[in-house]
Amino acid sequence: MKKSLKALSALCLSATVFAGCSSSSTEEKIPQIGVAQIVSHTSLNTIRDAFVAQMEELGYKDGETVNYDFADAAGQPSNLNAIMSQFADEDSDVIVAIATPTAQSAANYADQIPVVFSAVSDPVGAGLVKSLDKPDGNITGTSDEVQIDQIVALAKQIDPDLKTLGFLYNAGEANSVSNLNKAKEYCQANGIELIEGTGKDMTELQSSASVLAEKVDAMFSPNDNTVASGMAALSKIALDAGIPYYVGADSMVQDGGFATVGINYEELGHETANMVDEILKGKKAGDIPVKVFKDGLNIYVNKAYMDQLDIALPDSIKNDDNLIMVGE
Repeated sequence: MKKSLKALSALCLSATVFAGCSSSSTEEKIPQIGVAQIVSHTSLNTIRDAFVAQMEELGYKDGETVNYDFADAAGQPSNLNAIMSQFADEDSDVIVAIATPTAQSAANYADQIPVVFSAVSDPVGAGLVKSLDKPDGNITGTSDEVQIDQIVALAKQIDPDLKTLGFLYNAGEANSVSNLNKAKEYCQANGIELIEGTGKDMTELQSSASVLAEKVDAMFSPNDNTVASGMAALSKIALDAGIPYYVGADSMVQDGGFATVGINYEELGHETANMVDEILKGKKAGDIPVKVFKDGLNIYVNKAYMDQLDIALPDSIKNDDNLIMVGE
């Protein structure tokens, strides 16, 4: 009997060397999450930081209960596929794709890894999901659909004589093209002439902005990543021309734009984290409806911009409970 027990002990000791005879063999794998963005600017960085903060609130602590791999394509769409390939090689459990170009690249890997996108203005138009309510596939996310009608209506409230609106954007960004079409439709229905200005990089955008600023009563840019990366320079062109520059995101107001109607981008990051949590707990990405933020929006106004151009807000805006003065 003693010999049998000794043999059994030796067998177990040998087994622990290779596989373990204790509960340590059942330790759960720490989730690996790849987080990518097309470029670094205030809007996207706000989403990323809010995502991480909400994940921590949900119990995911970096390096302990979750591992992150953060990647930035530095404004070059050609870098995105390499980033996604790296996420796949690392056996990521979820890919978080911030902004439309990033999401479109990540979607190519959705058959292998669940994808949660954030800050995509038109997920259906971008070819990411079949419908907002039932995304299908292995992908879902949050949408920062720009409320074009509310923003242009705000511009008209502030300046009832507004006749011409300059639309500055990068034609290579699908979300911006989608917003351009909405702006054309709204302006045509409301007697406003829309004049386009475009550029694929900051040099071209600054040139287009300079031309537009001399032709229009106001300028507008949607949540365009190329534009957002250079808001300080572009808003200065509008300021020097003495015209207001409306934008598609609160962070773009923070970075120099005049005003917008929209959400706080931290909300996008928080909801993105909630979706990732659901997926890590077993829910299929395609069964989670896309979250579109379009209710309970705020009015954001850059006080320094307003004061420099001596713009007077009408009482209907000054007394609005949702008015947030940036820089006060």
